[in-house]
Amino acid sequence: MRRAAVTVAVTAMAVSLAACGSAKESGDRAKTSDAPSRTDGRITIGLLLPENQTARYEKFDKPLVEKKVKELTDNKGTVVYSNAKQDATLQAQQVDTMVTNKVDVLVVDAVDSRAIAGSVRKAKDAGIPVVAYDRLAEGPIDAYTSFDNVTVGRTQGEALLKALGDRAGKGRIVMMNGSSTDPNAAQFKEGAHAVLDGKVTIGREYDTKEWKPENANANMEGAISALGKDDIVGVYSANDGMAGGVITALKAAGIADVPVTGQDAELAGVQRIVAGEQYMSVYKSYPREAEAAAEMAVALARGESLDSIATATADSATTKGVPAVLVPVVSLTADNIKDTVVKEGFYTLDEICAGRYRVACDRIGLK
Repeated sequence: MRRAAVTVAVTAMAVSLAACGSAKESGDRAKTSDAPSRTDGRITIGLLLPENQTARYEKFDKPLVEKKVKELTDNKGTVVYSNAKQDATLQAQQVDTMVTNKVDVLVVDAVDSRAIAGSVRKAKDAGIPVVAYDRLAEGPIDAYTSFDNVTVGRTQGEALLKALGDRAGKGRIVMMNGSSTDPNAAQFKEGAHAVLDGKVTIGREYDTKEWKPENANANMEGAISALGKDDIVGVYSANDGMAGGVITALKAAGIADVPVTGQDAELAGVQRIVAGEQYMSVYKSYPREAEAAAEMAVALARGESLDSIATATADSATTKGVPAVLVPVVSLTADNIKDTVVKEGFYTLDEICAGRYRVACDRIGLK
C-alpha cells in the first residue's frame, strides 16, 4: 500500500482574500502603542470559536490553543473560551463580555466574517489586539492564521477528477459548497471551480446553510430528484460533515460507487474513507494552526513583533497586509491514513477500525 502523504505546498507569500482595505484600519492594525505588554506570562487570551457541529473545534482547536499558551507562558497564561454555536449575534455578545472583562488578546474564528467587524473594532478601541483564526474576519485584525483555502478547493477538485477518471465527461456532478457567510467557503469553491470547470458538467450547485449535514442531505435529495440517480457521477462536498449528509441521501436513493470529497479529516469521515463510502478528505494540521494562533496571541499580549512568526500576509475587504501564517494541507485517501491522522496523533488505529470498520481496515491493509 502506498502511504506517502502528498503535501500541498503553501502558495504565494501573500494571500489576497478580498479587495482594497481602508488606510485608516490598516494604520490602526499596525499601531502597537495601545496593545498590552505582559512580560511576566500572566496573560488572559479570549478564544471564540464559531460552532460545535464540526468535531474539530472542541476536540482539537480549543485544547491545542490552551496547551500552547500554557507552554509559552510557563503555565501562567489563561485561555477563556466561548463557542457561538453558529450564532453571529451570540458571538458579538461573547466579544462584548471579553472586552468588558479586559482580556489581553482575542482569538476569533468568526461565525460571520462581515458581521464580526464591529466587534473587532470595539476590541481594538479597548486596546485589545485580535487574531483572526481559521477565517479572516473583517475589521482591524492584527494577525491571522489559517490554511491556503484556495489550495484546499483545488486539492478537492483534483482528487475528484482522479476518482472519476473516464467518467468525468459522461455524467454530471453535484457541488455542495459551504456556508455563504464563511469567507473560507468562497475560497474553497474558487479553488474547486478552477480545477473542475471545463472538465465536468455541474448539474446542481448549492451554498449549504450553516454547513449543516442535514441541509446538505436535503440539498442532495433535491439534486437527485432533479437530475435522476443514473446521471450523477460524483459529488464535490466542501467538508466531511456535509459529506455524511450527502452519502446518506445517495444510499437512500440506491446510488453507489459515486466519489464524494470532504475536508477536516473527521473521524466519521476517515471511517467512511476506510469503508469506501467517501473518496477523500483534506487533512489539515490543526496543531500547527493552533500553535501559530497561540504564538501570535502571546506575542501581541507582550507587545512583541510578529516578524519571526508570520511568514505571509493577507488582505480582507477592510484591512490590508495582515501578518499571517498559512499552513499546508494534505489530500487524505485510503492510501495515506497511517502517515497522516495516525502519525500526528489525531486518531489511533483502534479508534478508526472500531466495530464494523475492522473488516474494512483489514481489507485495505490498515493495521
